[in-house]
Amino acid sequence: MNLSDRLRKALGAPPSQPLLEGDLLGRRSRADIPAAVLIAVTDRPDPGVILTVRREHLRTHAGQIAFPGGRLDEGEDALAAALREAHEEILLDPVAVEPIGQIEEYRTVTGFVVAPVIGVVPPDLPLEPHEHEVADWFEAPLSFLLDRENQHERTALFQGRTRHYYEIIWNERRIWGVTAAIIVNLARRLQWR
Repeated sequence: MNLSDRLRKALGAPPSQPLLEGDLLGRRSRADIPAAVLIAVTDRPDPGVILTVRREHLRTHAGQIAFPGGRLDEGEDALAAALREAHEEILLDPVAVEPIGQIEEYRTVTGFVVAPVIGVVPPDLPLEPHEHEVADWFEAPLSFLLDRENQHERTALFQGRTRHYYEIIWNERRIWGVTAAIIVNLARRLQWR
């Protein structure tokens, strides 16, 4: 079975644990900002996931590791936005992405409702980070990210409240917050063998 079929089959099963829903302290409202990210899985014997490192000068989430993505433009669906943002951020050609599906949305503390879109991409694409938004990009092994032993729950005080978040350390790179939560949900959603 090829990678695309394996992912589709794995997404069809119910989650192994309850999924993280994000910021449940507030209710969904018209102020929620729809956004999408691309979980680009490389088609190789040991699949990887493409992640970006945001530039240090950015107003929000400076220096953090993220999936390529951002807010939906008028008239866009999650897939279109994820592909557009991945092209803008790392020059990932949308034609090179085989869309697989989408997992449940995740709500951020800052009011974004993020739709994670999964796509399979060929390995070793000539990707280039956007000079103003992305400092770097890298590929982390899917098996490492999905391994629950590597997903550590942490707490921090934010805006006067104790918040719980996940953290994954891979090759000295700290993946945390929304990106790690989406990975945890992906691990709970995929029945990966």
